[in-house]
Amino acid sequence: MATSSRRRLPALLTRRNGAVEDDTIEGTARLGRRTKHLVKRLAPGDIAVIDHVNIDRIAAEELIATGVGAVVNAAASSNGRYPNAGPLLLAQAGVVMIDVEESDPFELLDDGDRVTIAGGAISVGGRELLRGRVLGVEELARQREEQLERVGEALAEFAENTVAHVRGETDLLTGSIEFPPTRASFRDRHVLIVVRGDRHRRDLKALRAYIRDVKPIVVAVDGGADGVLEAGMKPDVILGDMDSAGDEALRCGAELIVHAYPDGRAPGRQRLLDMGLNHTLLPAAGTSEDVAMLLAYEKGATLIVSVGAHFNLIEFLDRKRGGMSSTFLTRLRIGEKLVDAKGVSRLYNPSSPFGPLVLFLAAFAILLAVVIITSPALNDLVQLVWLKIRIWLGL
Repeated sequence: MATSSRRRLPALLTRRNGAVEDDTIEGTARLGRRTKHLVKRLAPGDIAVIDHVNIDRIAAEELIATGVGAVVNAAASSNGRYPNAGPLLLAQAGVVMIDVEESDPFELLDDGDRVTIAGGAISVGGRELLRGRVLGVEELARQREEQLERVGEALAEFAENTVAHVRGETDLLTGSIEFPPTRASFRDRHVLIVVRGDRHRRDLKALRAYIRDVKPIVVAVDGGADGVLEAGMKPDVILGDMDSAGDEALRCGAELIVHAYPDGRAPGRQRLLDMGLNHTLLPAAGTSEDVAMLLAYEKGATLIVSVGAHFNLIEFLDRKRGGMSSTFLTRLRIGEKLVDAKGVSRLYNPSSPFGPLVLFLAAFAILLAVVIITSPALNDLVQLVWLKIRIWLGL
């Protein structure tokens, strides 16, 4: 921490009667270059300090959910490469957005500092440490509209990269990946693949009846495991590089499969070794999402339902994907067995849990009526009870 640099900076804030002016924001600085890790320790009112080029929708929604007061970004929140929705979502939610690209907030701020933001000035203890550009709703909305008009350029680059990488990932199509044995039996079962995405929570909610009735095997892809736990379920398998799933999810008892690079390197494996958790290694090209789908397919699943998966250009670019070769090959291989969660929720007609009870009560009433009609003694008793009811009601 360069404390000397703080002393050279002039005081900035003006105060009235000891109180910070109304147009300022105060909060505790929380620093994290990886947004998906930082959100796990943010509290309402905190100032999130991140290093995130092109803030995607998922990151924005997670930041909004924490209740942060402001986001200080050491990178361009939107560099114009494609129309990312994250910055606009944050600004519309009332989160102050500041891009600081000329100085490094991670050099001048410490985690836990009490930060004051006035306009584009970021201060600690009454001294200005950083100055950035405040991103307003109107500016971000206009910028996004301009980017949407130029999205064809990103599409052309995306398509070229896809074709260039197809040959290097043909193992996904030829079926030469050696999948490890699993405790969960996929044969003739429905499989739910849950990916951390901007809609995985909504998808899981919409699929409640389907999950209750069909009881599919739940395969969570890395951070998707946390979403499964939030929905009140437990994943059967967690597959990924293990850098996004929380400790609670990893310890929930699910089968852990570490997705490694084709050459066997698996940086995320060390985390599981440190936690003392049993796991298996799966070297394969492509994304963890694609490998999870192929695992279910090769193990004999009858239907694969994707939750939170990426299906359009903006979603792929939001996830920093330069191409979709692995996704293209995976979809080509598993074909009609793959269904999006929205399709299942629209087509699946859940059976009512009260249906069997209603049928039972109806059958019992018919049987009781038959017994009363065919039994003179019971018939007389029913007539006597009915007479007393009429007298009591004054009929």
